[in-house]
Amino acid sequence: MVQTQPTEALEQIAAQFMTHRAKLFAIAHRSLRSPWAADDAVQETWERLQRTDTAAIENLEAWLTTVVSRVCIDMIRRQVSRREDVEEDPREAELDSGPVPPDPFEAALRADDLALAMQIVLDALGPRERLALVLHDVFALSYDDIAPIVERTPTASRQLASRARARVRRVDVDKARTTRSAAIGAFLQAARDGDFGALLQLLDPEIELRSDDEAIALAADGSEHGAPLLGGRIRGADAVARVFAGRAELARLVLLDGVPAVAYADGDTVRAVYLITFDGGRITRIDVLAHSAPLSALRAARR
Repeated sequence: MVQTQPTEALEQIAAQFMTHRAKLFAIAHRSLRSPWAADDAVQETWERLQRTDTAAIENLEAWLTTVVSRVCIDMIRRQVSRREDVEEDPREAELDSGPVPPDPFEAALRADDLALAMQIVLDALGPRERLALVLHDVFALSYDDIAPIVERTPTASRQLASRARARVRRVDVDKARTTRSAAIGAFLQAARDGDFGALLQLLDPEIELRSDDEAIALAADGSEHGAPLLGGRIRGADAVARVFAGRAELARLVLLDGVPAVAYADGDTVRAVYLITFDGGRITRIDVLAHSAPLSALRAARR
């Protein structure tokens, strides 16, 4: 039977939830690397909270962190299952089988380096590996706190993070950041010049451009001044190139959590961000966000 909350109680719960929403989005986005999937995970967490007896929750932040993390684990597992028809990482059976050897890389990576490195090796990390690393190295949770979230012992949780950390440390972050920044710079220059051929060379043939409603409205208001011709979902290199050709004058290269991205700023205020996903040297996805909720969870720094 689904519980329902009185209106007044629901309003109080919603207000409390909103104080933690940015953190929940950040956890989900770091783990899933898709703002749309992260938003779905946060929404699912909210729906579960509405169905829960909140009087029995001793620590709301811890409860929300646990729930959004487990939602992410389920989402990652479904993605992997669709690609590889597997449900669980078989290597997890090896965990917690004895003492954990010292980890020479136990010191946490810089958060900005971790964000870019994880984006590059994300598909090589299992769902619990991702969460253990993110929760420990980014949000500074102890392995005792992480253990119930990933449903493993503290020892196994440490092993999960250690194994993931070893993978991400193999990434040459400085080189990746420089290479991706140069590619985004070339993309912006080709867009400003209206160089359609150059844009096509930079875009994957199957690229997808996805924008939230606020970004579409913002672009529509600025279309006469050269804003990109955004739509909800646009697929294919030719169509995406037409969106940006001659229309990127006000877009600038930024670092977003250490990851090269694009931002449209009004003075010092970032109004929209363009998250760029690469495969090899080509751009495979562009996600445009202007809604205040995800923007508050992401940090942009002008280069």
